[in-house]
Amino acid sequence: MTDIIILSGSPSKHSRSQLAANFAGKLAADQGLTVKEISVTDFAPEDLIYARFDSPAIVEAGKAVSSAKGLIVASPVYKAAYTGVLKALLDLLPQNAFKNTPVLPIMTGGSPAHLLAIDYALKPLIANLKGESLQGVYLCDHHINKENPDQPVADEETGVRIKTQTNQLVEAIRRNHPVSAVK
Repeated sequence: MTDIIILSGSPSKHSRSQLAANFAGKLAADQGLTVKEISVTDFAPEDLIYARFDSPAIVEAGKAVSSAKGLIVASPVYKAAYTGVLKALLDLLPQNAFKNTPVLPIMTGGSPAHLLAIDYALKPLIANLKGESLQGVYLCDHHINKENPDQPVADEETGVRIKTQTNQLVEAIRRNHPVSAVK
């Protein structure tokens, strides 16, 4: 069982939101947790568009997400919300896929104008899936350096926020699963 699953909702293979989520995942891995990424790009577009609940890849993703101890859900902001392809994937997961699971929402956008997309779009979706959302982190595109994937957060204050939120995710996992603290 993987401790943390990263759900990357960007249709781009090399996106800023994916870099930010992977950075948070690396911070958690540095604390001894196992991390696995599931990206919307891992699935056949037909499985997502035609809502193929029985697709082996979708079924496997649903099992991985449901058994994870924590989640990181990342998406760029599209039209003041998360991506449609992320919604398509989440629609195919079991209804209680996030049940009692701490979730770190991460969103990226071109300007601070979309800061509330986490609160008004992503957090309600996480709640609908029965997840326990953390505050979350919104990053402006210019705070992410795509040329440095190991340390992509170029803004110090934003780096502190993502580290703080990742630490809260790790603490929540260890509180919910005391055996993890032995690692």
